[in-house]
Order: sequence, then structure tokens, then C-alpha cells
Amino acid sequence: MSDLIGFIGVGTMGEPMCRNLAKKSGLKVLAADRDPAPLKRLEGDGVKSATVDEIVAECRTIFLSLPGGKQVEEVCLGPGGLVEKTKLGWTVIDCSTAPVSLARRLYGEFEGRGTAFADAPVARTRQAAIDGTLSIMVGATEPTFRRIKPLLDTMANEVTHCGEAGAGQAVKILNNMILFQTGVAIAEALTIARAHGVDGKMLFETLTKGSGDSFALRNHGMKAMLPGVFPERAFSTEYALKDLSYAIQMAEEKGVPALGSDVARELMERAVELGHGKEYWPVLLRAIDRKSTRLNSSHGYISYAVFCLKKK
Repeated sequence: MSDLIGFIGVGTMGEPMCRNLAKKSGLKVLAADRDPAPLKRLEGDGVKSATVDEIVAECRTIFLSLPGGKQVEEVCLGPGGLVEKTKLGWTVIDCSTAPVSLARRLYGEFEGRGTAFADAPVARTRQAAIDGTLSIMVGATEPTFRRIKPLLDTMANEVTHCGEAGAGQAVKILNNMILFQTGVAIAEALTIARAHGVDGKMLFETLTKGSGDSFALRNHGMKAMLPGVFPERAFSTEYALKDLSYAIQMAEEKGVPALGSDVARELMERAVELGHGKEYWPVLLRAIDRKSTRLNSSHGYISYAVFCLKKK
């Protein structure tokens, strides 16, 4: 593997991932992004700013960390994209979250040019990206996985080979689907508890001692929903909607009903309408607050979930 690594996309997650790669791998890293601010910050860690063309010209191993499938498709398959420019023996590692079908298409396109491709989307929070404790789910051939794992280990403490191309994306998307639906349940429980005069902090602390405990409860519930803190530059509602749409697409392709995902999507869309699209996705709590108030005043007690599903 070349001692020069390319990294395209150093946004909310990509910047700390790129930093850990540069600091822990001992390799030289070139980074490209439309925003010069993270590139400037990364210079202090030895990362050199570059254009995509410069990365393609100099690096045989290239990471992508982009907002979604649209951007991945543009960078890889657009005019002058990576598929056109990569050469025999190169490796492209996509750490974005993108549709399974796109990952499988990219594998075929790159393989046809003698380039290895891996979908390696990441899970956990921005803080985990900073700490290098992400969970990375990889879809790749076994030889490719063995070759790239030492690089992924610089960013994560859990790196799992999930199967062939697309498997990493499938597992990551379903992970997020479960997370979002759990988040809906937590937000609903908090809203109902408060409506009945039950202290939310007591509720959540008690739930951690029983079968209602979860990572989502301890992190998204206790650290975001309970204090009402939903910062920007975290995993936004708009990004969550994007990932949820991929899960719903997977279900629709195989004729599987995804009613829980439909409810979560409805609430996230409502949160966007309320002006919370850029905020941390547990802000969907605000949509439940508004919806429950409106339903109680006009219809009596109606489950917001039933209300959402009747709109479909």
C-alpha cells in the first residue's frame, strides 16, 4: 500500500477521521474539501490540502467521507470522476453512508478497472470520531478487508467485515433505522411522562436499570432530549432523514413493510418543517410535543403514530 493516502470530504465526521488517520498511521495524507476551514485546521496535524485531481494523481488509496449517495455518485461516476481515473492496483474506501445498490454498482465499476472498492460506513457520534472509537462496517472482498483494516483501525475500535460489496452499507443503514425508531419511542415516553407530571430525569435513570435501557436512551435521550440540547454540526435531522430513506428503499425493494420507519420519517419531516432540519436529530422530540398538543386539542387523545400512518 502506498505511503500517500487521499481523503475526500472532511466535514463533521471526515475531519476527525482524517486527523486520526494522519496521526496514527504514520502515512502522509492529502485531503480535499469544498470548505477550506477544516483543511486549514488539519494542516496542524500534517495533512496537506489538495484538489481531488491532485489526490487522484498522487494517491493509490483514497478515502471518501461525503454527505450521501448523491455526492458519492458525483465524485465516483460523474464526468472526470474516480472511476474514469483510477488505475490497476488502486483502492477506494467509501466511509459515507449511501444506498446499498450504489455500493454494489461502484464495486463492479471499479473492479472492471482493476481497482479494489470497499463500502465502510461509520457509526457512533462525532465525539467517537474525534476519539477514534467509531464502529465501521465493511463490505469488501476478504483480501481487500485485510489490507485496509490497519487504516480503519486508526479511526475505530470496532471494525467488522460484514460481507461482500454493499453489506457494510446494509448493516449501517439498518443500525440507524433501529436507532431512529428507538429514538421515537424514547421521545414519546418523555413527552407522555411530562404530560402526566412524571419527572423525565427520574424516568430515564430508572429505565437504565431495566429492560428499557439502550445506547439510544443513555446518549440521545439523556444527553439531548432530556436537557433539550440539539446542536448543529452534529448528526442533523436532514442527514437522519437521508439515512432513513435508504432503509425504507431497502424495504420497498423486497416488499417488506417498514411502518416504524414511516412513523420516524413523518416526525423528522415535521421537525424540518418546524425549522429544526440542521439540528441534532433527537430534536424530533419537538415534533412530538407539537403534534401531541395539536391532537389533544382537536381530536381528543389520538396516538400520533396512528395519525401519521393514516396520512400515508
